[in-house]
Amino acid sequence: MGTVTSRDGTVIGFHTVGQGPPLVLVHGTAADHTRWLPVLDQLAEQYTVHAVDRRGRGLSGDGPDYDIRREGEDLAAVIGAAGKDVYVVGHSYGALCSLEAALLTNAVNRILLYEPPAATPGHQVSSPALLAALREAGSPEEIVTVLFRDALSMSDEQLSALRGTPVWLARLAAAPTVPREFATVEDFDIAASRFAGIRAPVRLLVGTESPAYFRPAAEALATQLRDVEVLDLPGQAHVAMDSAPDLFLDRVLGFMR
Repeated sequence: MGTVTSRDGTVIGFHTVGQGPPLVLVHGTAADHTRWLPVLDQLAEQYTVHAVDRRGRGLSGDGPDYDIRREGEDLAAVIGAAGKDVYVVGHSYGALCSLEAALLTNAVNRILLYEPPAATPGHQVSSPALLAALREAGSPEEIVTVLFRDALSMSDEQLSALRGTPVWLARLAAAPTVPREFATVEDFDIAASRFAGIRAPVRLLVGTESPAYFRPAAEALATQLRDVEVLDLPGQAHVAMDSAPDLFLDRVLGFMR
């Protein structure tokens, strides 16, 4: 375990395992570093893996006023502590945070982003009704259920399987951060020209069975990046680390090598 102090004074924690080149893992909404358990051991065989607890959960503190740019500063601090030529893997909302970090540091070697969520013309991530449901949810269980059922289109069977995973309790603990992150997604400009400043090669992963808004978001981002490829995860949706870990690892390790 380790910690860094972000630019605004918030302490950000991360869990380190393995040996090799530095790799920073950035989880998505309603999770913490344990989200990566299905693939962590395999990654640690080849890399020194730093699995971050994003602000507001786990080892990390939080600030009074939320802004995704603070998350970029958090990750830039972790990347700086990890060393030089750092590999970064960001999932979902963590992919957006990883983009923000890549604008702040030159220590990133390669970036893999799995389904960064963002609205694009004709494709909304959420609706006013969904945002209201998240704000009005009466318990962490209800917040996380709304997230996966209504935003990620999971079936009752898939939700039941997710409840049986080790990360479920971490999802409940992180539930209070979900509404603010969804509100941020609605305003996030994934086609912003500022991302053209990212020099590291980027691989974008999109599941063929994922909600329809993920692919246009990836394609919109790709138009701004200098060195980028978009790859499918055949037959997968938003959680291939759980449902197809070997496929996910193939896409990650093949790029990092």
